[in-house]
Amino acid sequence: MSISDRLLGKKSVNGKPHIEAVAPTCALPGGDIRIVGKGLRPAELRRPSVHFGEIEGSVLISSDDFVVARVPEGAASGPVLVSTNGGANGHVSNPHSIKVAAPVADTLHPVTNPALDREGNIYVTFSGSRGQKVPVSIFKIDTNYNVKPFLSDMMNATSIAFDREGQMYVSSRHDEAVYKVAPNGTMSTYAEGMGIATGIAFDAAENLYVGDRSGTIFKIARDRQIFVFATLEPSVSAYHIAFGPHGDMFVTGPSTSSFDCVYKVDPHGTVSVFYRGLGRPQGLALDVEGNIYVAASLGGKRGIVKITPQGKANLEVSGQGLVGLAFAPGKSAILATNGAVHHISWNIQGLPLPAE
Repeated sequence: MSISDRLLGKKSVNGKPHIEAVAPTCALPGGDIRIVGKGLRPAELRRPSVHFGEIEGSVLISSDDFVVARVPEGAASGPVLVSTNGGANGHVSNPHSIKVAAPVADTLHPVTNPALDREGNIYVTFSGSRGQKVPVSIFKIDTNYNVKPFLSDMMNATSIAFDREGQMYVSSRHDEAVYKVAPNGTMSTYAEGMGIATGIAFDAAENLYVGDRSGTIFKIARDRQIFVFATLEPSVSAYHIAFGPHGDMFVTGPSTSSFDCVYKVDPHGTVSVFYRGLGRPQGLALDVEGNIYVAASLGGKRGIVKITPQGKANLEVSGQGLVGLAFAPGKSAILATNGAVHHISWNIQGLPLPAE
């Protein structure tokens, strides 16, 4: 093959474009994926076309050996293919499987992880801007994806957590409080004076931890005694909290930096940096192997970032506007953007809550 042929992108397999890999292999509509292979660009240096099933996505960057394409609205899990001449004369690549998250509900405003109760119902906030009174504070989405108002009287509902008995707790960054919320939607104050109360989570002993984004993580014992558990740098938006399999707490607190970190706080309250190098990290969850999944940007690409216990990071799901996630039954996950929630089948077993 001549140099000119290589420059024109004619290297391929049996005259066809060939896909070797796609990364990441999971995405939301609007997310970008990188397709790696051979012969992926037409000989005339035109852009190829990329189809997700029957729907064509937009090509952002193209070359002979890689293409960056955006997953279109309406795409579903299935094959992605590259065509170098509109599909005529058989110039279509081999298929490569990709998982696309399916929409569950929109017109929401979560600011961190959604939450699931023991029956699999999903709870998502419409948090609103600071001090904004919204008609519905929390929506309940049942297992058939029917969306219903659940709670209407809380200002700036922020984070939701369930205890071992299935009791719901919700933080309000406006009221400096954490509330208990009954199944019928009535609420009572559980703790006050929590600063700008954002992320909440239970440990295995059923202590409740509250992240005050101005710099404190509070520990509330079951008898409601309140302690200062740890002190971190203030965040511009929130502290997001999750516990690992060995009792360590992991915390994100986005700042104005593009090089933010995931903090590790041991059971004694000692803070260390577990991983640094994320852009605006927000809600996070862990799997049974201790891998952390966090809504963040990595290398300028937004999505769900997986960080192994050894501190290796990789973009696992591509998607804009992601603010959090929650693992769901059947090796799946609920992904929250700043305006909607999606469901994705994912061969990952989420870590049960420490209180379970």
